[in-house]
Parts: sequence; C-alpha cells; structure tokens
Amino acid sequence: MALTLYTAVMLAIGVWASRTAQTGSAGYLLAGRGLRPSVAALSAGASDMSGWLLLGLPGALYAAGLVEAWIAIGLVAGAYVNWLVVAPRLRQQTIAHGDALTIPQFLGNRFPERQTVLRLVSAAVIVVFFTLYTGAGFVGGGKLFETSFAAPAAALGLQPYAAGLGFVALVVVAYTVAGGFLAVSVTDFVQGTIMVLALVAMPLVLLLGDDALARDGLRAVDPGYLDLTGNLTALGLISAVSWGLGYFGQPHIIVRFMTIRSAAEVATARRIGMGWMLLCLLGAIGVGILGRGFVEARGMSLADPETIFIHLAQNLFSPFVAGLLLAALLAAIMSTVSSQLLVAASSLTEDCYRLFLRRPVAEREAVFVSRVAVVLVTVAALLVAADPNSAVLTMVASAWAGFGASFGPVILLTLTWRGMNGAGAVAGLLAGAGTVILWLAAGWNRAIGDGPGLYEIVPGFVAGLLAAMVVSRLTRTTEPRVQPPPGV
Repeated sequence: MALTLYTAVMLAIGVWASRTAQTGSAGYLLAGRGLRPSVAALSAGASDMSGWLLLGLPGALYAAGLVEAWIAIGLVAGAYVNWLVVAPRLRQQTIAHGDALTIPQFLGNRFPERQTVLRLVSAAVIVVFFTLYTGAGFVGGGKLFETSFAAPAAALGLQPYAAGLGFVALVVVAYTVAGGFLAVSVTDFVQGTIMVLALVAMPLVLLLGDDALARDGLRAVDPGYLDLTGNLTALGLISAVSWGLGYFGQPHIIVRFMTIRSAAEVATARRIGMGWMLLCLLGAIGVGILGRGFVEARGMSLADPETIFIHLAQNLFSPFVAGLLLAALLAAIMSTVSSQLLVAASSLTEDCYRLFLRRPVAEREAVFVSRVAVVLVTVAALLVAADPNSAVLTMVASAWAGFGASFGPVILLTLTWRGMNGAGAVAGLLAGAGTVILWLAAGWNRAIGDGPGLYEIVPGFVAGLLAAMVVSRLTRTTEPRVQPPPGV
C-alpha cells in the first residue's frame, strides 16, 4: 500500500512538471534556473545519497564496525567545501560563459580553442561512468525486491531481482521523460524528506526499544567493533576520507548549483543541504552499527550485510510502516538514478547530437532527443546491473572515483585559477579518468603487493590535477585565455 502510494505520487509529479516546466532545453534540463534554495539543496543531497546511503554504507558499518564511519567524515568535509567554493562560482560562471546548460558545454565555452574535444571527452566520461553509477542504483532496486517481494514476484512468474530492476527503471524513466529537471528536482525534494525521516526514525527505535543493543553487547561481537581507529591503516584512512574529493566532479550534484535562483541564495542552500546530509549520515551509521547489535542479540544471520536496512524495516515495524521505510529506500535509489539519467541524456543531446549535426536544432527536437537518450542510457545501465551478486558500494565507489578524478581537478582549477587553459582541461580529464580505469584494472584498489589497496580516486585526482596544471603551464604562450567577466 505504502509503496503503491509513493509510486503514484512520483508519477503525479512527473505529469505536473510536464505541464508546468518551461519549454525548451533550458526548462527541460535546468528548470529555467529558478529553483528555491530548499529544493535545490535537497535535490543535490538526494541525488548524491543514493541507495548506497541505505544499503552500501550501513552494510559496510554492519560488517566492519565504526571504522567505516571515516567515509562519512570525508564526505561531510568534501561536501562543505563543494558548497563553499564550487557552488557560487559555478552558478555565476555558467551564465557568464554562454549560459551553459551542461558541464561539458560550460568547459567548451570557457575554453573555446578546445571546445569540440573538451565537449566530446567530457561527454564520453559522463556516459561511461554514469552507466556504471546508474547500474548501481538499479542493483539496489533489485536487492529491495529480491529481499522484500520474492513471494509476490514468484506468484506472477517473475524473478524478483529482475522485477526490481524493471520496476525502478519504468517509474524513473516515466517521470524523468515527462517532466525533465523540474520533475527530478521536486521528486528529489520529496524523496530527500522521506529519506531523512526514515534514517532518523530507525536508529531511535533501536535505541529506545531494546536494551540488548547497549555498547557492551556490541563490543561482545568484536572488541574493536566500536573503535573508530581499530585496525585502521594509513592507506585505509586515506582511502576513506578521500571520498570527499569526489564531490567537486560529480556532474549530477554540481549541476544543481546551476539551477538555484540566484548566487545570493547559495549560502541558504548550503546550510539546508549540509544539515540534511549530517542527519542522513548519522542515521546511516546508526542503522549499520545498531542493526548489527539487533541481529546478533537475536541469533539471526544476514547473508548480505547491504540488506540490513530492509531486514530492520521488516522486523521492527508493522507492514504499513515497513512499507513506508522501504519507500524511503526506493526514494534514495530513484532520486539518484533520475538525476544521473538526465545529466547523461543532456550531455548526449547538447554535447554530441548538436555538435555532430552541424545545423540549428529546434528546441522541440532537442527535448525529444533528450528523452530518447534517457531511455538509451537506462537500457545500458540495466545491462550493467544484470548480475544480482553485484555490490552497490563497490559500483558506486568506482563511478564516484571516475567522476571525482576526471572532472574534480578540472572544475576546481577552471573556477579558481586564471592560469588554466583548454589544453590543461583536456589533459586533466584524460589523466584523471585514465588513471582510475588503470588502477581498477590492476586491482590496486584492493591490494598493492602484499599490502592493502588504495582507493582509486587518490591517484586519479592527483594525476588529473598535475596534468591540468603542468599542461596549462607548458601551453600558456600558445593558447589564448578566456577569463570570466569582471566580478565573476
């Protein structure tokens, strides 16, 4: 019942947005740059905190203990700097440089001498890593259905995991295609509200409802389970906190900064967004840690740690309330998937279709192509998500690193360093993305020799930053610089 109601609300928002949104690409892709700070802030947060917030992060804490909370610490630091440094500058400079609708378009307008190659390389990075990232969201939907709706799916002759993939894909595509960015942003606001309520409520119920979850009981599971530094190596600490570096290069997050009504309202959005984020991360930590105590105290077993949120919802609450909590999980998945689909589609349309067509494209045609691109990226992501044994956090980590290492250094330098040029931007994108891919292929994210591995975003970000700065310096006399207008 609760899930049915949630789905109906999401689809209704899509229909409303299709009738309300401004026409043309600017309306479909950026909601006319007219979002309130609260909507933009929760949209950015919900787009960021996907199914990994309720599946991957609690699962990691459930399995390894409080030491995994360093990921959350790194994310909070990175998000704050992102709001403080990137948000106001990006809001201003994307308008100053040709009223850019996408990140690749902004980079192309900022460095016109390398416009074509910049837009193509950027679009390629976006499509590749968003296919993986969106696939992680679909995996979360598949796990939800596999854990919670196996019997109804079987009664209909459906495989639960596949049914979950199909359900999430159909609903997300429906409201994204219909309402564009306005629909995605408003649904994100609703979904973000549901997510924070669920993540605050569940740990409170665990704390207030059962004394078996006391600290001593958790320590009995493992003496170092509640130790924030237990068994923490230097590489492990660097890998965990370096998640924060990824924020500067996530297109589906930073594009929200471009939609706020004015640069003056960025500070308000930052306060709302950071408050929401802190509550959600603390709640996710509570779900993982206290959930482990709940399971252990009752002698239960959990085959997949990433399903602890689902397990608690089913065992602590009435069917209707459990349905609401599962709707929160579905909200986390859908909010990010819809944002990623729209950004990938916008890049395919604005940075590939318009570029190669070499003729003026009517706004109606551009919106139609964007909708077709949403469907195409969805199909590719479903193929990536076909394996039910996929780990959500692992897939998200790889995509997060790819974006953070490629776009992160380039965006930061473009917004803050006057020595940046087009050649440096191209070099930074290629070096960052290439290093991440090579690091993953070599398996150095898991182990380096006989020692622990290092999260691929670290070498990728360093490579992208150095490449962008060195190449910009080497080519500073051969390439013109296009600076922001005074005051930007």
